[in-house]
Amino acid sequence: MTRLKLADLADEKPVRLTVELSTRLHRELAAYAVAVNEGEAKGAPAPERLIPAMIERFIATDRTFAKARKVAHSP
Repeated sequence: MTRLKLADLADEKPVRLTVELSTRLHRELAAYAVAVNEGEAKGAPAPERLIPAMIERFIATDRTFAKARKVAHSP
C-alpha cells in the first residue's frame, strides 16, 4: 500500500470548532479514514479526527507560509 500523508493522530486536548462540509467531502474523508486503517472500515478513525491532522500537515508543509512566518518573526 502507498504511504499516506497522515501517520499518527495525536491525542491532544481539543478545542471545539464547528465546520460545515459537503456530503461529498464527508464521504471522501470517510474513505480516507478506511485507507488510513489499512483498508478496514472497522476501527477506522472518524472523519472529524482526520481534519485536524490534515490541516496540521498542510500548514507544516506549506513552504510559502513557512517563509512568511520566518520573515514575520525576524528582527
